[in-house]
Amino acid sequence: MPMSRVQKKLFAVYSVLVFVGNVCTTYAYAAGDPLSVVNNLSTFIFSLIRAIGLILLGFGIVQVGLSLKSHDPSQRANGFLTLAGGIIITFAKEILDLIMA
Repeated sequence: MPMSRVQKKLFAVYSVLVFVGNVCTTYAYAAGDPLSVVNNLSTFIFSLIRAIGLILLGFGIVQVGLSLKSHDPSQRANGFLTLAGGIIITFAKEILDLIMA
C-alpha cells in the first residue's frame, strides 16, 4: 500500500528525530562509589514523594477551606483526611528515620 505525501513527510520527520535521538545522546555513567549512587537515587525518590505530599497538603487545605465556606461536613472530613495524608507523605523520610533509629 503506497504512502501519501503527508505520511511520507511524517515518516521522514520521525526518522530524523529517531536518528538524532540515537546519535546525539550523551551517556551517563555511574559514579565510582556504588553507595553514593544508591544514596542519590534514594534522595531523588524521597524528593518526589515530598513533592506529592506537598501537592496533597495544598489540596487538603483548599478542600477544608471550601467545606468551611459551604458548610459541608463530609467535604470537611475528606479535607482533613487529605490534609493529614499530605502531612504524613511530606514527612515520610523523617518518619522512617525516626522508626529506624
